[in-house]
Amino acid sequence: MSAVFVPDSRAAWVRLLIALVIGSIGSVGMWSVVVVIPVVQADFSATRGAASLAFTCAMLGFGLGGVGIGKLSDRLGIVSAIAIGTAAMMLGYVGAGYSGALWQFNLMHFLIGLGAAATFGPLMTEASHWFERHRGLAVTIAASGNYIAGTFWPTVVERAVAYAGWRATHVALGLGCGLAMVLLVALLRWQMGRATARSHAGAPPPRVDLNLGANALTVMLCIAAIACCVAMAMPQVHIVAYCGDLGYGMARGAEMLSLMLGFGIISRIGSGFLADRIGGLRTLLLGSVAQGVALLFYLFFDSLASLYVISAMFGLFQGGIVPSYAIIVRETMPASQAATRVGLVIFASVIGMSFGGWVSGAIFDATGSYAAAFLNGVGWNALNITIVVVLLLRARRRLAFA
Repeated sequence: MSAVFVPDSRAAWVRLLIALVIGSIGSVGMWSVVVVIPVVQADFSATRGAASLAFTCAMLGFGLGGVGIGKLSDRLGIVSAIAIGTAAMMLGYVGAGYSGALWQFNLMHFLIGLGAAATFGPLMTEASHWFERHRGLAVTIAASGNYIAGTFWPTVVERAVAYAGWRATHVALGLGCGLAMVLLVALLRWQMGRATARSHAGAPPPRVDLNLGANALTVMLCIAAIACCVAMAMPQVHIVAYCGDLGYGMARGAEMLSLMLGFGIISRIGSGFLADRIGGLRTLLLGSVAQGVALLFYLFFDSLASLYVISAMFGLFQGGIVPSYAIIVRETMPASQAATRVGLVIFASVIGMSFGGWVSGAIFDATGSYAAAFLNGVGWNALNITIVVVLLLRARRRLAFA
């Protein structure tokens, strides 16, 4: 390929399409573990809590991997970063398939999460380097690979486990997805040509000046990400149990969760269109306010029909929140640091989701109701809104004195 590259060109859209497919395959590690926990628990004669540690390890690998692989992407380029993530994913899945003890199975999921991390934060950041006019849309399309994976991988894994068992399924996922990723990364490398190593070289300066140092701004964005994801975790983690408690059955709750993810794809792409017009900070503020409204609706309506509607609303409102942080980073910080900074914020969001899922359950145990847990989510959501408003006011004052 030619070394000459024009942002927002046809070549940029081709790269973005490849990135979307890579994200849809590489994010398998975020969803397969949820499906296999019951059968792995039975096979190892373990408790549900012990088997669920595999998910914890995957999330830990996803969070830490976003930081480490993001830094590698800033220094070596996205192709090298995804290649390392692919190797980790293959080793993790094959190792999990041959694990002789539950602790080995759980440990391998750290590598699986590490592999998934390479196809989320770093890939979003890389997509932002390929576009100027449509940057917000590009970032959210790249981020949608994670939700697309959530729509088909659970069913594929469930069918494979039923047919061949969980061990063979993990080995097949490692080899099959690994081979597909190798081919796709090779295609991306060929398409990028000499820009493979540092596609952010020569990028224009940040569009928005908040009069804050990069470290201080990163800390504020991390706190905001934790706050919004504590709120986000309440419905996503507990909607199935909530429906069971209301007497509607867990299957209804699972349908509502799928509805959230499906509408989340629409939200992600729509938020990209919005960010290209009003900026990342305003898009994040709108998404956060809307998420808070949906949480309040859960407090006042609990009929079956209303829960379906509210769950669809929640997915439609929250899907664009996390990608907005990547857009904000690109608008306010040097491009050469973007993948590292995005990785830190994504790690913070993982902490928020993990803590939010746990604390909501703890509040339920203490009160016997999810009402206080929804209120807790509203409070954390308000903290997120406050931080975003503060940043917007700083931007306004800065522009006023420019």
